[in-house]
Amino acid sequence: MAICGEAELVVDGEHFERIVLEGICAARVSVDIATADFKAMLVPRGGRSRAESIVAILRKLANKGVEIRLMHAGVPSSAALLELKEGLPEKLRIRRCPRLHAKSVIIDARSMYLGSANLTGAGLGAKADGRRNFEWGVWTRAAGMIEAVLDQFNALWEGQQCESCKRRDVCPVPLEEPGF
Repeated sequence: MAICGEAELVVDGEHFERIVLEGICAARVSVDIATADFKAMLVPRGGRSRAESIVAILRKLANKGVEIRLMHAGVPSSAALLELKEGLPEKLRIRRCPRLHAKSVIIDARSMYLGSANLTGAGLGAKADGRRNFEWGVWTRAAGMIEAVLDQFNALWEGQQCESCKRRDVCPVPLEEPGF
């Protein structure tokens, strides 16, 4: 990982350690995720034989009081949908915006990933070498940058762009929340 001022370059398999294990799994207050693609990525916990899905991890965090907002663009993978149909804790909220293509993970409003990786095993590096995507991103604790991205996330989460959106044909229900 290359360090450049207030930011660190995260490359390929480094995504898993930094964003998933040190980031999402260690959250204490909040997790705000923007991703185009959302799948039930398996997260090894104490060896590959013991893995749990990212949905289960988000559910556990929410049950501990961590506020989680997940915004994605498409339909989650079938495995993720099956898990989501089991019900969502009050503190785990999911919304869908078909125009979303940004990828960010903001942990406790204090650290942030901003880059190319979706919330998938291939994107965040949970897959083995030779099977995961080539991804680049930035991990930062720069308060000004985090605040700027959170402002954009909040505007989208609150639907500020919905009224003027020209893609209503693919989004008949603005910021639909899953009915599962």
